[in-house]
Amino acid sequence: MGHRSGPQSLDSRPRAWPYHSMSAAFTALHQDCAALGTRLFTITSHDLGAGLFRRVYTSHPQEYPTHGTKPLLRDAWYDLCITRAQAFIANTPDAFATVFFDHALITSMGLGSAANLPLVAADGTVPGTVNLLAEAHHFTPARLAAYTTLIDRHRPALLQDPGFILAQILHGGPGV
Repeated sequence: MGHRSGPQSLDSRPRAWPYHSMSAAFTALHQDCAALGTRLFTITSHDLGAGLFRRVYTSHPQEYPTHGTKPLLRDAWYDLCITRAQAFIANTPDAFATVFFDHALITSMGLGSAANLPLVAADGTVPGTVNLLAEAHHFTPARLAAYTTLIDRHRPALLQDPGFILAQILHGGPGV
């Protein structure tokens, strides 16, 4: 997940992150999504106070470190995924290039499609997103249904993960 405008860095305002989550819940969802073809997997929480999205889990710590941040812009992507709790799907690099400022890095990794799926809490808020990337045209309706089922199955454990909870407490996200 990334936004075109704003700083052109994955870690534009890096701050030390006190908890590097490798929880069983995050790892289990990552493995289940990888079995469906996901090649890059991250989970992000938003830090409203700092105006940042904060990565709380990653499959690729070199390119997308766990402590990494991206600017939180209240743009069309935010309205879709966070406000309306709907998935952002882009099945080609052209479809995500206008939204993700890091599109060149994404395509250099051989990735051509992206899905940002809201992680909806019991109160209806969206404290974060599950971000999946794969080859172009990967996110068919059948695969999206399968991914949604996986996220629904793991949702209670994901929302109770200490790293996710800590991000919400320290940075004033939803549900705090």
